[in-house]
Amino acid sequence: MPNIAAILKEEIARVARKETRSDTQQLKKASAHHRSDIAALKRRISALEKLVGRLGKAAAKAAPVAMSDEPASSFRFSASGLQAQRKRLGLSASEAALLLGVSDQSVYKWENGKTRPRASQFASIAALRGLSKTEAAARLGELAA
Repeated sequence: MPNIAAILKEEIARVARKETRSDTQQLKKASAHHRSDIAALKRRISALEKLVGRLGKAAAKAAPVAMSDEPASSFRFSASGLQAQRKRLGLSASEAALLLGVSDQSVYKWENGKTRPRASQFASIAALRGLSKTEAAARLGELAA
């Protein structure tokens, strides 16, 4: 004759396994769904990072548009003149560099007379002369956007 306690114990374990299996099955499904969502988001982030990189390179390559009709050959460069122009427009060195399409360090060295701009950069410096404060602020807004 079977032991009732053993049979009852086996039945309780079977029911407990059945309940646990149903609970873990739902968790497994949710986990798989979350993993696929995460993978899709990672792919999207990767694609967006590549796009941002390409746009950044394109923006860096695009030279600022010369807004002046002065030929670059008649342009005279003065370190103090550049600094005075930048201060007249109320620009920081980094903002002026952004408008000119150069690095902050270049503007700093130009203003301190350590280096001179290249001939290809004279057009953008000449264009800076023709800007007003509002025009400069508008161009900075366009470049930041």
